[in-house]
Amino acid sequence: MKHMIKAVMIVASLCATGLFEVRAYADDVSAKGSTMAGEVPANGIHAGDVLVRLRAISIEPEVHTSGTLSSLGVGVNNALVPELDLTYMIRDAIGIELILGTSRHHVTSGLGDLGGVNVLPPTLLLQYHFNHAGMIRPYVGAGVNYTYFYNDGLSAGSEGIQVSRSSFGPAVQAGVDVQITKTVFLNADIKKIWMHTDASVGGSSLGRLDIDPLVLGIGVGMKF
Repeated sequence: MKHMIKAVMIVASLCATGLFEVRAYADDVSAKGSTMAGEVPANGIHAGDVLVRLRAISIEPEVHTSGTLSSLGVGVNNALVPELDLTYMIRDAIGIELILGTSRHHVTSGLGDLGGVNVLPPTLLLQYHFNHAGMIRPYVGAGVNYTYFYNDGLSAGSEGIQVSRSSFGPAVQAGVDVQITKTVFLNADIKKIWMHTDASVGGSSLGRLDIDPLVLGIGVGMKF
């Protein structure tokens, strides 16, 4: 619930900011008496448009474990990192988005810090954009992610912990774009991504670690 409240607050803040900017722009154009089409933001997105967004994201794992990992009380810390995504509009209201980003997380347990691991989860989503011709455009998406675990240095005492290198899982998202000029817009986004890895020591399984983060993002984008 606290995550959903946080996401709603982010989206509401962006909408309010976007409306303020749009109104200020419209008032400025009206005051100048301009009627040139080139000075008025071209509303909306359409088939063939490419949207590029840069966000700051908070990755908040929702950890579930099995086997020995459960008895050890294993957890994964949050991370704050940049994220880049590219959306190609195949129809006026339908787009395909590729999300790119990487993060490093520390794995903890009742024994202390077990070390860190890098996570690279490229995600492909099919999106539906509501009000595609407007200046405030909510959207939803669903798709799949491939997660690659690398640069890990996990250990329990003197024993090194091995993790499986990759996993596939579903992903869903919801967000909103708020247009402020012809090509620039603000963005707020929330995603749920399912990812997991299996851990072992000396060939003996320790169980499965489901990370399944909620990803909260806020940023800017450009339309091409």
